[in-house]
Amino acid sequence: MLSAILFDLDGTLANTDPIHFSIWQELLAQYNIHCDRTFYQTYISGRTNAEIIQDLLPQLSSQEAIQLADLKEERYRHSASTLTPMPGLNQILEWMEQQQLKQAVVTNAPRENAYHMLTALNLTEVFPIVILAEDAPPGKPDPAPYNLALSRLGVQATEAIAFEDSPSGIRAAVAAGIVTIGVASTHASEHLIEAGAVMTIEDFTNQQLWQILTHKIKYL
Repeated sequence: MLSAILFDLDGTLANTDPIHFSIWQELLAQYNIHCDRTFYQTYISGRTNAEIIQDLLPQLSSQEAIQLADLKEERYRHSASTLTPMPGLNQILEWMEQQQLKQAVVTNAPRENAYHMLTALNLTEVFPIVILAEDAPPGKPDPAPYNLALSRLGVQATEAIAFEDSPSGIRAAVAAGIVTIGVASTHASEHLIEAGAVMTIEDFTNQQLWQILTHKIKYL
């Protein structure tokens, strides 16, 4: 029986990917690194800032890496002052409330960004449980964040569904034993399926998703 739904944040609750992509392009260009869409999806999407900077800019000192990450997130919060929820999100949240399902956000986003986003989307009260990478290191793609979310919600993996937009997030949720649906806002559907998603949706208006949730067709 379905008892809980877990959501990634960026690219899942809201399509923030274009903002992150643009900012990383600008910052990496200063280091003569060309960041096109393929590069972004391969080396940046779904990863923590610490991992990204360590891999792409190993010449930076620890302090310089922290300063760059802080600059990136400051620019992001400025650009993301107003966000709109993913289409269909409000409907699925209302349905979850009617079904008395539990919910949590599981994200690699920095703490300040995560709560900035939830505030902009008016979702702070909807998601009292927010699991960050720093709460369960090393973060996604490790299953630790999802395992912690399940523990705090008091549910088993077999009672939950996760929504994720990145291969690393999907791998984390699947490794925790959770049936995972890919949100194809950032990556191609085939890449999400390869990572372990059982199906993909463009957004929460997907009719097959609603048929599954309301048991009009066989459950995942």
